[in-house]
Amino acid sequence: MPPVFRSLIYVPADKPRALAKARDLAADAIIVDLEDAVSPDSKEDAREALREALAEPFSAPVIVRINGLASEWATEDLLAALAARPEGLLIPKVESAADLERVADALDQADALDRISLWAMIETPKALLNLADIAASSERLPLKGVVLGLNDLAKETGVRPAQDRGAFLPWMMSVIAAARAYGLVAIDGVLNDFGDDARLEAECEQARALGFDGKSLIHPRQIGTANRVFAPSAEEIAEAETIVAAFARPEHAGKGAIGLEGRMVERLHLHVAESLLARARAIADRDPA
Repeated sequence: MPPVFRSLIYVPADKPRALAKARDLAADAIIVDLEDAVSPDSKEDAREALREALAEPFSAPVIVRINGLASEWATEDLLAALAARPEGLLIPKVESAADLERVADALDQADALDRISLWAMIETPKALLNLADIAASSERLPLKGVVLGLNDLAKETGVRPAQDRGAFLPWMMSVIAAARAYGLVAIDGVLNDFGDDARLEAECEQARALGFDGKSLIHPRQIGTANRVFAPSAEEIAEAETIVAAFARPEHAGKGAIGLEGRMVERLHLHVAESLLARARAIADRDPA
């Protein structure tokens, strides 16, 4: 089954109670954050809380976001993460494939290259310019996905965010193109106003329409919306099942295109339908009734 990453929620590593609550959240992945959510004077406490929290299992995969590689905290963060043995590492401020290679070298030296995946945050102008090389590094490194950081991109570029995120659309589509070219998971950025349910719904719908697999979140109340919007609807599942069944008929064996309910359906539509059904099955396994 393909992995499911509809919802990835950030949890501050220096908040033990929040970490305890995160253990059973319905998010598809938990991002334990050592970076932005933790003040400089709490970094060491956060690393210790991370080690203690990950000593017990979580209901979802755990990804640790370390501080940027150029920061004074990155080395200690990486050592703490290696000791905690998460499923993944989220690297902020990635600007080139070389940044990921540095982390991969450290994982290799710790014999962790085959058990910890890498995730790259795309949140600087240089990252946008180097998207192809960053994504292509997945052919030699355990890069699993990219996470869009629109807040930082807005800060670094001077773009003024609007509710429709229109100014960001070219960058969002560039991320999708790079991710799809190399089979990576693509995750939309956060909505800081966690009380605005309508805007969250709109951003999730927009991101899914653009091709994103899921959304990064900052509050548990956002999880249900992301999980619902990024899952195939009952109508989509029924349509996909109809397409698969039609191509499975003996009279359609080997055909590249068939007529179905007054329209032409090609093999590419069959592949899309099969992928959607596989995703639906994976979600059903993740969210048993």
